[in-house]
Amino acid sequence: MRVARRTFIASAMASVAAPAVMRLAQADAPAITLKLHHFFSSVSSGHDKFLVPWARAVEAESGGRLRIDIFPSMQLGGAPAALFDQARDGAADIVWTMPSLTPGRFPKIEMFELPFVPSRRALVSSKAISGFAAAYLKDEFDEIHPISFSCADRGIIHTNAPVRTIEDIKGLKLHVQTRLAGEAMRVLGAEPVPMPFGQLAMAITARVVDGCVDPWHMVPPLRLSDLLKAHTDFSDLSLSTTSFVLAMNKASYDRLPHDLKVVIDHNSGQMAAGMAGAMWDVQADAVATDVVQRGGVIVTLLPEAVAHWRKATDPVVDAWLKAMKEQKVDGGKLLAGVRALLAKYADEPEPQPAQTPAPAEQQIATQPEGHPDAKADVTTTPKMDTPVQPPTPVAQPAQAAVPAPHIATRTPAPTSAPSVAAPAPTAPAAHPAPATASAAPVVKPVSAPPPPVVAAPPAPPPPPPVPTPVPPTVVPPKTLNIPL
Repeated sequence: MRVARRTFIASAMASVAAPAVMRLAQADAPAITLKLHHFFSSVSSGHDKFLVPWARAVEAESGGRLRIDIFPSMQLGGAPAALFDQARDGAADIVWTMPSLTPGRFPKIEMFELPFVPSRRALVSSKAISGFAAAYLKDEFDEIHPISFSCADRGIIHTNAPVRTIEDIKGLKLHVQTRLAGEAMRVLGAEPVPMPFGQLAMAITARVVDGCVDPWHMVPPLRLSDLLKAHTDFSDLSLSTTSFVLAMNKASYDRLPHDLKVVIDHNSGQMAAGMAGAMWDVQADAVATDVVQRGGVIVTLLPEAVAHWRKATDPVVDAWLKAMKEQKVDGGKLLAGVRALLAKYADEPEPQPAQTPAPAEQQIATQPEGHPDAKADVTTTPKMDTPVQPPTPVAQPAQAAVPAPHIATRTPAPTSAPSVAAPAPTAPAAHPAPATASAAPVVKPVSAPPPPVVAAPPAPPPPPPVPTPVPPTVVPPKTLNIPL
């Protein structure tokens, strides 16, 4: 009886101590190291503002049992187009890459790169593509363990001459990122020119291309703001974008202990997509502000004009739907699902940057009137935040090209010009009526309207009257009565 009691007590003590021993063993065990490979530089926002914070969050949640070593700029070798295969084959444990680098291989996810399908906000598109992937992309990415899907910021038309209508883009040679962006340029009358990013700046300088259709995050590394001074953006929808996948090797994921798999899963899906989308949006806003401060002009086409561009690029969407039908895929159902997801996340709050830059420009949108193609010259001048009172009037700078009625123009704020009074919305002098549309699809611009109302500097005060000199009072000398 005494032996059995001793055995029972020893077993009970061992069972109580076992979890602590296991925890100590796990703490003493070496961390599992995962290699993350991508093609961005180590100073890019994608590396510094997304991948590094994501990896550190995983490491912290694992209690140090997971370590993620990041290799930017293709340091593990190979070309960017081979990144997906590196994750599939185990050359890297995790990769961050663009499916569009291998055109036609992932046709379903390409739908987010169709013209005017994605949102102009990367956060909205990233959350939508994450939900879409969970429902429709499992078979397309069954060779890897997908961690998250996301979309980059919107494609912008960067040129030297402002592009306001489809007529302005015809004949231009423009660099494009994706196959579908090239198809969109072709139906719009431009000539798409795909090339490696490293060659783009030289191609612009040598006039091999007239510009490019690239997102804002490509402007700083390629110094596009120094080479191209006009930038055309679109309201609500994006002319193009690129999709990204954070993909993990299946075997690398499967050999993780269950609790570490939970850590990876907790930092996957919508959580990682939201991080990436917010990062792209914050960077896009910062780059756009910097472009304006450097003297660039941003032309934003309002929804009425965007509808015209969208209709012109419908053949690209129709061709994609036809290709899906040939593969026995209901492309219409997929497209409807994407648009429903975009509407679901359309009200996501705008991400806030860590440091909000001081406003350097004011966006002024004119009310559209008449035909979407009609042009009316409406000049908008930003207003200084702190009015000054110069002693003498300052000459106004030369006016930039006049925008069309469906355009919001962002221009650099003047540094020495006097305060300019913003015209009232109903004042006829501030908003001259645009030319009425004729039967032709594009109406030539009318003559320039009178300049906006400028508050005249205060008239200098009248000079003070010159005082009339008053002759001094002559005091007669005192007579001294001195007895002689």
